[in-house]
Amino acid sequence: MTNTRAEAAYLRSVAAFRTPTLDLLHRRYAPFVVAALSVVFTVDRPAVAVADAHAEIAEILDELRAAGYDEDDRALPSGTAREVCRHWVRVGWLVPQIDGDVEVYRLTAHAVSALEITGRTGGGRTRVSNSRVRTLLEAVERLAADSETDPQARIARLTAERDALDAEILRIQADGAAPVDDEQLLEEAENVLHLARELPADFARVAESIKAMQRDVVADLRRDIRPTGEVLREYLERGQHVMQSTPEGRAFAGALRLLGDPERIDDLTEQLHTVLAQPFTRLMDADQRAELDAIGRRVELGVLEVLTAQRRASHVITGQVRTHDPVRDRQVDDLLRDVMSGLQAWTSSSSSDAAVEPVRSLPIAGVGHLRQSVSDIRPPGMPAALAGSVDDAEFVDADTRAWGGPRYVELEAYVAGLGDEFDLARAFEGTDDETRRPVDLLGLLEIAHRNGMSEGDTVSVVEALRPDGTTRRFAFGAVTARTSRGSDDE
Repeated sequence: MTNTRAEAAYLRSVAAFRTPTLDLLHRRYAPFVVAALSVVFTVDRPAVAVADAHAEIAEILDELRAAGYDEDDRALPSGTAREVCRHWVRVGWLVPQIDGDVEVYRLTAHAVSALEITGRTGGGRTRVSNSRVRTLLEAVERLAADSETDPQARIARLTAERDALDAEILRIQADGAAPVDDEQLLEEAENVLHLARELPADFARVAESIKAMQRDVVADLRRDIRPTGEVLREYLERGQHVMQSTPEGRAFAGALRLLGDPERIDDLTEQLHTVLAQPFTRLMDADQRAELDAIGRRVELGVLEVLTAQRRASHVITGQVRTHDPVRDRQVDDLLRDVMSGLQAWTSSSSSDAAVEPVRSLPIAGVGHLRQSVSDIRPPGMPAALAGSVDDAEFVDADTRAWGGPRYVELEAYVAGLGDEFDLARAFEGTDDETRRPVDLLGLLEIAHRNGMSEGDTVSVVEALRPDGTTRRFAFGAVTARTSRGSDDE
């Protein structure tokens, strides 16, 4: 062996031992981890509520500590059951999920593989049996037959199989069915268990690949790097790739085809019950018989786990697509970038005790007339015109007019004689007492806004005279106004 081959083999071994599967088996408390996970999670109980899992792990710890197994520092972990479970989540042995309204724990594919390895290693002898070799030979023969492209060769193979079956039928009709040795039946049952133990890890890998795909799709949608349609097309292609072009996907597709025909799963259950009723099963221990009986449920639960992961991924991605608004997200991102750049520019050019200029006004949304009733389908119309002219109005009491709205006519005539531009505060101070009321200040601001105005950095203070003789002081940003609209074009 050359140094290059030795180094490559060593690097492959290092990479293998970095996976959570082998990491679990070589951890400090590996025996406790395997024992606790195998007790809490069973074939009929693939998901356990978080609160129940914490309680059961705590009970297991208490029992083992009471039995004296905590005397060895490497036997049992310290801390509470919740801390232990959270650590298992971080290292990739448990995954928390939301099932309905309850948070549950599920075993990851790495944890399932580790439990399968320990179960196979500690579950008794592993023999090169007739059944296992026959399984290998039949798989190779099937592979060779499926890859054969010569029609005559395939016809010859099928003819030979038919002749062999006919000969076996004639032999049984003549001599009867010879009983099979119990030892051979036991070997075949152990081979079935060996094959069945690999299914949960395959199902878990398919479910985790779907979850990883879901995370990638949602991340691509949120990053908004590519169009939504392109991301969804890639999601569909990857979903097809996972189900058809990977070993885990093929295992899932085969199980789904099995469950797609109700008669097949019923036949499987009936066949398992028939096998368990045979005399040779007395050579199997209770755990092996229970595991053999649970094969059908194990397949169903594995398929359900994958379908649940696929349904959850579709729900999450659909919700993300419905609520994803690239324009809104881009506007928010631009606003945040502007704020951060402005803050950075301000902090780099100012001292720590510099005054901050306040926001004097916020933008106002222009909202039109809103419908107040849905009983009338006709849009609201303009109110009827007033009878007569406004100039015909009579005020029986002068004080009532003094407490009314701005005197627009007098204010517009006053502004017309102030020149092209004027300071609004000085102009207000120069008006007559009748047009120096607080409401006239608002009218003057309205006229200035209509003709065009600009705000300054200073603050203006004016004193208004109310009709009862009292005064009020008002402060506002300095305003330079124009006399007429025509000055906007200059």
